[in-house]
Amino acid sequence: MTGEFDAVDVGDSFTTSGRTITEADVVNFAGVSGDFNHLHTNAERMADSGYGERIAHGALVFSVVTGLLWQARDEAEKRHMVAFYGIDRLRFIKPVFLGDTIHVEAEIVDTERRDHPVATGVVRTEVTALNQADEAVFSAEFLTLRR
Repeated sequence: MTGEFDAVDVGDSFTTSGRTITEADVVNFAGVSGDFNHLHTNAERMADSGYGERIAHGALVFSVVTGLLWQARDEAEKRHMVAFYGIDRLRFIKPVFLGDTIHVEAEIVDTERRDHPVATGVVRTEVTALNQADEAVFSAEFLTLRR
């Protein structure tokens, strides 16, 4: 793919590599975000919860998804990306536990030309993150500005 807006077609799809969510990820994310909610940081309390153990922050999962998508892009696509423009229909479908490995399946669902000083248009991508059991854990529509 050339990465240019005009080369993007509705129906184009790709799958990213996987990434395991680690203890360090959760601890570091809590420190960076200031979100020390017991759901993520208190193993003893969570052992007696409905989850049975700690879960990853939803915002951490979102961040990992954006990283996996970026890593899956070739250099031409990266050069033609102008900005992350927005997100619609974000859902955290199932919890992500420490030790889960997630990957992303993405499909272009719409393109829209825009009168913009830098970009040619907006690309709307349906994004689903799945765990190692191929269960959907996250979904959203990402909007990106592209040259």
